[in-house]
Amino acid sequence: MSVLTKQAPAAAATLAGPGGRPGRARPKRKNQRSGYLFLLPWFIGMLFTIIPFFASLYLAFTDYNLFTEPNFVGLANFQAMFEDPRLLQSLKVTFIYTFVSVPISLAVALLIAIVLNRGLQGLAIYRSVYYLPSLLGGSVAIVMLWRYIFGNDGIVNSALGFLGIQGPAWVTDPEYALSTLIVLNVWTFGSPMVIFLAGLRQVPTMYYEAASIDGASRWRQFRSITLPLISPIIFFNLIMQLIGSFQTFTQGYVMSGGTGGPADSTLFYNLYLYQKGFTEFEMGYASAMAWLLLMIIAIFTAINFIASKFWVFYDN
Repeated sequence: MSVLTKQAPAAAATLAGPGGRPGRARPKRKNQRSGYLFLLPWFIGMLFTIIPFFASLYLAFTDYNLFTEPNFVGLANFQAMFEDPRLLQSLKVTFIYTFVSVPISLAVALLIAIVLNRGLQGLAIYRSVYYLPSLLGGSVAIVMLWRYIFGNDGIVNSALGFLGIQGPAWVTDPEYALSTLIVLNVWTFGSPMVIFLAGLRQVPTMYYEAASIDGASRWRQFRSITLPLISPIIFFNLIMQLIGSFQTFTQGYVMSGGTGGPADSTLFYNLYLYQKGFTEFEMGYASAMAWLLLMIIAIFTAINFIASKFWVFYDN
C-alpha cells in the first residue's frame, strides 16, 4: 500500500510537469489538433457530398422540374420506372455491357500482366504504353477517335475491304454499336493490368520452384499458385471495374450524340438518367433513377463480397 502511495505522486508529477503544468498531455492534445486540422478539408468536402446526397433522396419522392417547388408524390417515381420501356432498355444495355466487358477486360489485363512479369527489358516503357489507354479511354477525344475508326469508311472497314470483306456499319447499326463500346472498354485495361502486375511481383518464387521440382506444369502452377495468391487483387479489380461499368456515360453519349442510338442500342442507364434530369427536366424521376442505380451497385457488390468467401484466398 505504501509503495502505491509513493508511486502516485511521481506519476502525477510526470503528467503535470514542472510548475504543475501538463507535461505529456499537452503534446498529445497538440497532435490531436494537428490531426483534425489536416482532416478539415475532408470534412468540408463531405458537406458538398452529404447535402446533395440527402437532397436527392428527398427529390426521389417528389415531382420536381428545377423551376417549381418540389411536389411530394411518394413512390410514384419508382412505380413509373418499372413501366418505362426506355428505362428497361437502358438496364438491359448496361447489364450486357458490364457482364461482357468486365470479365474480358480483366482476363486481358491479367494476361498482359503475366507477360510483363517475365522480366522484359524496358518494362517501365511497356507498362506506361499499356496504361495510357486507361487514362484516355473515357475522354471525349478518344471516343471520337473510336467512332472514326469504326465508321463506315474507317480504319477497320478499310482493312476488311483490303481483305475482300464488306464491313458493317459498326457505329450506326444497332447490332454492332454496343459491341464497339465493349471493345473500347476492353482496350482500356491498363489500370487493372498495373494492379495485377504489382500483385504478381509479390508472389514468392519459392512456390514456383517447389512446384517445378514436383513436376507441375505451367498451367498447374498458374491454377494452383498464381490464381489463389492474387485472388484478393482479382477481387479488388472486379469490384472496381463492376462499379465503373455500371456508371458508364461518356462513351454512349459521344458515340450516339447524346441520343443513345441507334435504336437505343447504346442507351446506358446513366445516359438515360441524364436525359431525364437535364433534357426533360424531370429531376424527381432522375433522382429516383439514381437511387435505383445505387441499390443495383450495392446488391452486386454485396453478392461479390459474399461469394468471395469461397474463392478469395488471404494468406495469413
